[in-house]
Amino acid sequence: MSAGSTPFADLDATATALAATRSRTAKITALSELLGRLDPAEVPAAVGMLLGSVRQGRLGVGWRTLEAVPREPAGQASLTVAEVDQVFSALAATTGPGSANQRGELLQSLFSRATEQEQDFLIRVILGDMRTGALEGVLTDAIARACELPPEEVRRAAMLTGDLGETARLARTGADLSAIGLQVGTPVFPMLAGTAPSPTEALAAVGTAAVQAKLDGARIQVHRLGEDIRVYTRSLAEITERVPDVVEAARALPVHAVILDGETLALTDDGRPRPFQESMARFGSDAGDVVLRPWFFDVLHVDGRDLIDSPLRDRLEVLAQIAGDLMVPGTVTGDPSTAEHMLEESLVAGHEGVLVKGIDSTYAAGRRGSAWLKVKPVHTVDLVVLAAEWGYGRRTGWLSNLHLGARDPDGHYGPPGGFVMVGKTFKGLTDAMLSWQTERFTELATERTETVVRVHPEQVVEIAIDGVQRSTRYPGGVALRFARVVTYRDDKRATDADPISGLRALLPGQAPPGARASGTSAPEAASSADSAGRGSRRSDR
Repeated sequence: MSAGSTPFADLDATATALAATRSRTAKITALSELLGRLDPAEVPAAVGMLLGSVRQGRLGVGWRTLEAVPREPAGQASLTVAEVDQVFSALAATTGPGSANQRGELLQSLFSRATEQEQDFLIRVILGDMRTGALEGVLTDAIARACELPPEEVRRAAMLTGDLGETARLARTGADLSAIGLQVGTPVFPMLAGTAPSPTEALAAVGTAAVQAKLDGARIQVHRLGEDIRVYTRSLAEITERVPDVVEAARALPVHAVILDGETLALTDDGRPRPFQESMARFGSDAGDVVLRPWFFDVLHVDGRDLIDSPLRDRLEVLAQIAGDLMVPGTVTGDPSTAEHMLEESLVAGHEGVLVKGIDSTYAAGRRGSAWLKVKPVHTVDLVVLAAEWGYGRRTGWLSNLHLGARDPDGHYGPPGGFVMVGKTFKGLTDAMLSWQTERFTELATERTETVVRVHPEQVVEIAIDGVQRSTRYPGGVALRFARVVTYRDDKRATDADPISGLRALLPGQAPPGARASGTSAPEAASSADSAGRGSRRSDR
């Protein structure tokens, strides 16, 4: 078989095998065998397809577009992984007048060469609906097995390249992954935080810590090499041109080369944070009266020196020297009363809470561990919308009450990678959100009745809750208490939603100190700035 000609059917067969088993070992075996058969040049594309996050990013194709494509299946499989990848590249590059028709023609040509089973797989790849359980961690171990490398070496390389597909390609070509280091200009997956119920319990878990204000902003990673400055989101999307205020602030720092981790948000005239939506509305628009200010809480590299393996206390010393008043407010303490006071000060200042970070912890890029713990007054969880009910009264004509689902990665309550319903809510929705979600969920509709529109499970929404309770109504055995909508999370894929196990851990008597209440470690495919104005994302560290 010639290079780059692996049958697309092989990818489909592997995905089918992954969905059919709950065994992590079996998944790793199936993936490692596939990776061993692929030509190295095909590996990044194949990894992206299996993860439901194609390497091209946004293809400009949604459920409505796919519904309109004629799908007379081919009688025999003939597509290759490389050919599908080429069509995806063409779709991503199609813009401007007539682009909808061009995408339709590309899709029709692609689907006409696919068997019925391949067509179903293509749809799931395009929509990111990969119910295989083959997430980043499983693939990382599969790459290690296929290439006979230590898993930790592959994991670290993936963190530093910010690209699991590229890491797999390098491993397949025999590259020395241990030689991969930080590169200014190449974003890395950010370190993420778990959750603790109070600063006191967080300190009990991590010991002496840096207690920093948790700002209600958007996570940013700033890279500077001389006069070349680049800014990336939590999902590693570049937004440099959209944040000139941040660029100018970075240019004024007394360094030549640096990688900074932080957040950006807009302030009022008296220095208080503006509402999150106002900060996000600044992305991609003229500044006017709203200026985005960066706040930095960590430094990963400075002037030729990598710092991710240095303890936080050393990183903070460096950060204080270069960031000055752009450093996030905080203190280093092992005293619970001091930490509790810091939380009070942070809340009074208009921030969300505090981050409690072990002072000796290294920077675990791309990981959510116990070294960083966030403390907020209210739990938030990221869930997927499964359906919406038509409103009544003043909400007549709008889709209102949301059916919410948690991720079921291991298939305890249905197919692996599916979702299990945990509650409903119509609270927290503004008129603007009602209007937007009515259009959005009509577009994602898979089934309609007079009262309910069931949707393709891809829209993630951040939900605030006062806790959870045991439930016999929902199959997962847990129901949300006093749920209300905070914001839609267009920066996250459905595979990034919170798992049902995380919600069950919040049941009374089951949540240990530091148990997470919201967010996941997976990176996302899209920038929050792409959806500015809808209240699309908050920092999650």
